Amino acid sequence: MKYNLKTLKEADVQGKKILLRAPYDITLTEKNGSWIVPDDTRIRATLPTIEYLLQQGCSIGFLTYVRRPGGKVVEGMRTKPIADRLSKLLGRPVKALSECVGSEVEKQIKAMKPGELTMLENVRFHPEEEAADPEFAKQLCKGFEFIVYEGFAQAMRIHASTTGILEILPSCCGFLFEKEIRILSELLEAPKHPFVAVQGGAKISDRVGVLQNLIHKADRILIGGALANTFFKAKGMAVEKSKVEDVFVDASRGEKQDYLEICRRLLQEAGDKIVLPIDMLSAESGESSDIRVVNLDTGEHLEKNWSYFDIGPRTIDLYSDILKTAKMIFANGPMGVFEEERFAIGTKKIAEAMIGSSAITVIGGGDTESIVERYGWQGKFTHVSTGGGASLEFLAGKEFPVMKYLSRSK
Repeated sequence: MKYNLKTLKEADVQGKKILLRAPYDITLTEKNGSWIVPDDTRIRATLPTIEYLLQQGCSIGFLTYVRRPGGKVVEGMRTKPIADRLSKLLGRPVKALSECVGSEVEKQIKAMKPGELTMLENVRFHPEEEAADPEFAKQLCKGFEFIVYEGFAQAMRIHASTTGILEILPSCCGFLFEKEIRILSELLEAPKHPFVAVQGGAKISDRVGVLQNLIHKADRILIGGALANTFFKAKGMAVEKSKVEDVFVDASRGEKQDYLEICRRLLQEAGDKIVLPIDMLSAESGESSDIRVVNLDTGEHLEKNWSYFDIGPRTIDLYSDILKTAKMIFANGPMGVFEEERFAIGTKKIAEAMIGSSAITVIGGGDTESIVERYGWQGKFTHVSTGGGASLEFLAGKEFPVMKYLSRSK
């Protein structure tokens, strides 16, 4: 899919009151009785857009949702900690409001002068947000003249603060949104070869579309994490107590997905493009001190009631050798239960192989984002997508609802 985006550099924003639809869907943590931002990656990613708007003499109101409060106020999901962190990063005040709509908000927006910044409250405190209520979208836009859309991670949503606001005011995409679309489009439309995809994490349900798309684009797809367990089971291998997603039933829609059959089809269609681990780290449980390597390629079996927790040392070497030759790499999801340091080795080593390669390196997805922060790898990859699930949906070829507002008509 090729998009002719309405870009910020081409928009007339001089001196305007901007509603910046921000991607600040950040899980806050409590420390000494206060809520703080533990990872400011998504905030820092929007700084070039904010700084450009300030240079243009704009005043800015920030609109975002924070996690899933269910249409009611939840103290640990307020936007004030995000405003405080943004203020520190910019070196200027960011006023945090206790609401996102209403007469007091309108008064504050009306009073904003060029260069002033205001953080609106979590839009998901209102049930009208997820219901995509058009009247609520109008209230969100009151006092603003133009929308700059940076919420790539929310681009697949039909909500009041996504498609709803874009129905009302003129808009363009911000620098971050433009970069996300450009780089992810390159992976699909014009990848440099050899193009290697690394797919980990727990669920195949999140990755079916991506895998189906990538087997026609990538030269190799390296499988890890609990995702590998589903492929093992599809091949008739014992996975014992390992985490596996094999069948999904949506009772409300009367749908059933047999992921084992999907994996079998993918393996048949992809041929040797899909590479599975040749050894795995196993343990009786996550707390067990006894960790053993199972060499799958020599016919070894997982012990009764044991589970796989990470890829093994020989798989790390195999995958690292493949990554060395790559010209472009896309990675999503950890190779093991990386939250535990002893099962984080596969994830760490594969990331280091990517960093050490001469390839264009793109990583995406919530867990993958947190890995960068955890090991201090900021700036080590060509691009870290802020999209979470959105990057996977984009690579699966799905059309985002916001794109009809952010693209020029052909």
